[in-house]
Amino acid sequence: MREILPEGLKKLADICPFPLYVVGGTCREYLAGLQPVRRDYDICAPALPEEFAAIAAECGFSVCSVYKNTGTVKLRLGCDEYEFASFRSDRYVRGEHVPAQIYFTDDILLDARRRDFTCNAVYYDICAGRFVDPLGGMADIRQKKVRTVAPAGKVFGEDGLRLMRLARMCGMLGFAPSGDCLEGARENAPLIRDISAERIFSELRAILLADEKYGVRYGHYLALCVLRDSGVLSFVLPELAAGDGMAQRPDFHDHDVLEHSLRCAKYAPRDIRFAALLHDVGKPYCHINTGRYHGHEVEGERITREIMARLKAPKKLAEVTARLVALHMYDLDCRARESKVRRVIAANHDIFGQLMELKQADYSACKDDLSVAPVVSKWRDIEARMVAEGVPFSARELAVRGDGLIAAGVPKERCGEVIKELLIECAVQPQLNTKERLTAAALNLISDKKGA
Repeated sequence: MREILPEGLKKLADICPFPLYVVGGTCREYLAGLQPVRRDYDICAPALPEEFAAIAAECGFSVCSVYKNTGTVKLRLGCDEYEFASFRSDRYVRGEHVPAQIYFTDDILLDARRRDFTCNAVYYDICAGRFVDPLGGMADIRQKKVRTVAPAGKVFGEDGLRLMRLARMCGMLGFAPSGDCLEGARENAPLIRDISAERIFSELRAILLADEKYGVRYGHYLALCVLRDSGVLSFVLPELAAGDGMAQRPDFHDHDVLEHSLRCAKYAPRDIRFAALLHDVGKPYCHINTGRYHGHEVEGERITREIMARLKAPKKLAEVTARLVALHMYDLDCRARESKVRRVIAANHDIFGQLMELKQADYSACKDDLSVAPVVSKWRDIEARMVAEGVPFSARELAVRGDGLIAAGVPKERCGEVIKELLIECAVQPQLNTKERLTAAALNLISDKKGA
């Protein structure tokens, strides 16, 4: 272990008058044989933050911040980042994310017991060159098991966000929760309602990328399964969880609505996993209200917008996700005429690649078939023909500008709407893209609207 640590950290440990430990992720990674994409270090010691910060500064570290109340210090040396924490014990008010009281201590066992999972409570004494394992975390890492540092009810009761962190840790590491850990999460799942929407969204986004840190294949799917099995999904995304056990046509689907949604996220690339997870979120609503799934993409768009607003997701992500959900069903059976497909491609060319990714993930999730979806082949061939024909996909590619249309008689307030319609017309008739023809078409559109 010592040989993988930065030289600067080893020098700092050598001059500290107290033992300095690496704890948490670095120890876990080393013992599990995992390689992180990015290296940062959690370190700790039985020392007050001011004392440690002064020693680190003398050793050449940049001290970025010191938090006396929590005993934490953030440091940097070269490209490496460090977060120091004084040994401490915390007291929480049930369900609240921030400890009500913090007590500094020199007892490593007390420090270990204030953490979340035993795999994160393994310490490495840098100078002594040995691991310290107060709670049996090394055995849990070998067994690929996530176990709480204390009775699960207490650990999750102290901080409801740990309910989602459990899912993320399992997916990120490829570990499984112990029986007691999962049962404790189920019993305390309602506590997630006490966590802010921003924190829930941040953790959910991390869950959807859980496969990336250590390259655990389908790690994000494993994380979503833990989120479902712990009951937390029912509180975070109740509209989605309502599809659990909701059967689908066996000739098209091997899985119920919820499992299909999780598998769609499983097979989706990182940039569309929110859309993949929510693409069928309208199905439970439609089935409960009509007994059918017809029109679920329409309700799904509405529900997706509501969910993303509730989670306070970034506006651009929310908008793209809702649009993808609305479009995912179009031409699923490949029966739409090419002219209609061209219009849809033109109107949504800014998200065409993501739409193809979603259609592919949806197809793969039906029967775990990773071959190319027929609708994806069809649409990509059509888009390739459009490109070869010189179809304009943006206003910049049109042979006429907005000021030219206005000069020809198009009302200024309607110019944007007319340009969008011209782009869609050019998708079917690329030869329309000349200044004269576009101007005439624009005036016809204005005239038709007046007549209507």
